[in-house]
Amino acid sequence: MVESLSQKKATKKWNEKNRAHRSYLSARGTARSFIRNKATLDDLNDLEQLITSRRKYLSEE
Repeated sequence: MVESLSQKKATKKWNEKNRAHRSYLSARGTARSFIRNKATLDDLNDLEQLITSRRKYLSEE
């Protein structure tokens, strides 16, 4: 799909303004893809421990 010049400008402006949010979305997508497509049982067990720790940390804030 071809983007118009004005759409390219708008996309660039949004990307520059929302750099942290873009980074968050990219990392989240990478994590989800890893879990769905490549994670082994050991990986999933490790991730469960990390998630439990992170939940505990966030609930204490």
